[in-house]
Amino acid sequence: MNEKSTDKLKNQAFRIPKSLIYGGKSLEFISPKLAAIYLSKIFETPPKFDTPERELIFRKSAKNEIVQIPGTGKEVMVYSYGFSKTKVLLLHGWAGRGSQLYHMADKILENRMMVISPDAPAHGLSSGKITNMLDYVETIQVLDKKYGPFDYAIGHSWGAMALLNSISRGFNVKKAITLGADDRIIDVLRSFVQKFEVREEIAETILNKYAKRFKIGIHDYDSTVAAQHIDIPTLVIHDTTDAFVPVRSAISIRQKLSNGTLLITNGLGHHKIFRDPNVIDRIIKFMQEQ
Repeated sequence: MNEKSTDKLKNQAFRIPKSLIYGGKSLEFISPKLAAIYLSKIFETPPKFDTPERELIFRKSAKNEIVQIPGTGKEVMVYSYGFSKTKVLLLHGWAGRGSQLYHMADKILENRMMVISPDAPAHGLSSGKITNMLDYVETIQVLDKKYGPFDYAIGHSWGAMALLNSISRGFNVKKAITLGADDRIIDVLRSFVQKFEVREEIAETILNKYAKRFKIGIHDYDSTVAAQHIDIPTLVIHDTTDAFVPVRSAISIRQKLSNGTLLITNGLGHHKIFRDPNVIDRIIKFMQEQ
């Protein structure tokens, strides 16, 4: 399966099945709280897609290692690509895979740097069916202890949010790069519940449920909150035609960073952006700049 076919399948898969929409609307009619429980479980379950052949080649050329994440009870698959004292952590987005970022990994390797790229919890070849932001942050902390220290870190979408949250909580890198990052979790939830044609207030109910469950503030894991505690050079990349995350998210994140650079592209959307040669070259240049 080629990349264009995969992108097409992703766009189709992100369209919520009518049966699930009907289930959410029916539960909302009976009890908004039940609807929130129902939707929160779907929200935490990443869809999985067939792996394109080129990604399978990447997997075979990388060292594959299963790593235990004690805090989550899950195992993650980690791909080590190349060998160098200079290390780069690559973090994929929701419903993605570590091998998905192979274009970037290839270019990083060409520039004599080593790549570590995990399948996030409940993604790719990692264990589990449900996951959340706290799982991903815990995974990054474990990978830092096992494979670090890292010189640079790159995150896409959900992986970018996890990266910013990890840095604000003590993950040390010289520079960070985000692509297509969401700024506020409540906005992610609102966009999600809208697809189920239920009232927007259910998004707040879900977020409050998470806050109580994990004993955190409702905004504690927003990218804009994390960005206020980050002072390393950070390149924020976003595309104007991103259909999943609005470009204003990147602008909001950049405004909160004390040492950020904003790069806006056009016509690359949410997924082509991490495969684009010009974007990858700009990332390499940013990492190499003194």
